[in-house]
Amino acid sequence: MIEVNCKKHRIERECDGAIVKITSVMEESGSAEYHVMITTTLAGESFSRQLDSIVRAYDETAFLLGRRVRPVFKRYFLSDAANQFKSLPTSDECAVSVVEQPPLDGTKIALWAYFVEGAERVSTKSGLNAVAHGNYLHLWQGGACAPDLKSEVATRALLMDYSLKLEDEGCSLADNCARTWFFVHDVDVNYAGVVKGRNEMFKVSGLTKDTHYIASTGINGCHADSRVSVAMDTYSIKGLKPGQMGYLYAPEYLNPTYEYGVAFERGTYIDYGDRRHVFISGTASINNRGEVEHKGDIRLQTLRMWKNVGALLNEGGCGWDEVCHMIVYLRDIADYGVVKEMFDTEFPTVPKVIVLAPVCRPEWLIEMECAAVVETETQYDVF
Repeated sequence: MIEVNCKKHRIERECDGAIVKITSVMEESGSAEYHVMITTTLAGESFSRQLDSIVRAYDETAFLLGRRVRPVFKRYFLSDAANQFKSLPTSDECAVSVVEQPPLDGTKIALWAYFVEGAERVSTKSGLNAVAHGNYLHLWQGGACAPDLKSEVATRALLMDYSLKLEDEGCSLADNCARTWFFVHDVDVNYAGVVKGRNEMFKVSGLTKDTHYIASTGINGCHADSRVSVAMDTYSIKGLKPGQMGYLYAPEYLNPTYEYGVAFERGTYIDYGDRRHVFISGTASINNRGEVEHKGDIRLQTLRMWKNVGALLNEGGCGWDEVCHMIVYLRDIADYGVVKEMFDTEFPTVPKVIVLAPVCRPEWLIEMECAAVVETETQYDVF
């Protein structure tokens, strides 16, 4: 078993040609979870060699975590999905997402993986990837897509299909979905269609400004199939009781998204009997009037983004120390050096990846998302 510093819950390991960073949460509870980011050190080498280093590091990590710890979700970040996708290992051990969002450290691939102790893979009527854990069923989906459809129609089709799959499991978008990701080919052109399609489907599903929305990231990302305008990842939980899922706003720093025509929550949290999961949506340098702050200045945009994310985390009852992993999206590759230095200085041990992925407004140079876990005691069933 991997031994992790119980106070900081962080570990960094060097494998042959790869670096593995792990955040371990509640490893003595019998229900530990592990947020893992694997990057390769073989910049300049072929994709096959870089992929081999990632796969070896992943397999070694899974072995060291132990037999009771199972993978729940994986996402590959690729530099050229059309050519690289077919080389990825095929596996049905968990939900798998693949997106063309090139790592900005000069490599061709990175991997984010999420493991849970005691999780049991189960088959579902819907075909969604599911793991049973305690009294909950965790439903993950990676890489859903509808080729040959414009972004608005594709988004409606994806959400309709997902709603029907949730119904098959006795769930719904409104009551059970905690997190979505929309990867949009040519986001400057196609994001408006995603917004319109999502708004329409959410309204049909009873998701409005008077009820709630869902935590989300809508970001540039290409599918291996060039016909795909939008791909979607999702996460829902079956077994939640009313009030167990909550929503984050940080109104001193951010405005409600519906004020500028979009439909997602700034953040979502789920309370369990022993911990709270906090999911922060893609967040950029925006103020509480919905305006872009510090146009053209990557340093100031990064600082304002951190303020916004920090406010959401605090509202969720946690802070930066409880963050388990980060994904950072940049519009301009030239900003990588500055941003890497800032993140390495401020968050040196947090598992993270910085990728090339323009945000939904051209003026936003940077966006980030993260997930955090904090220990709690509530009346709900434990995780």
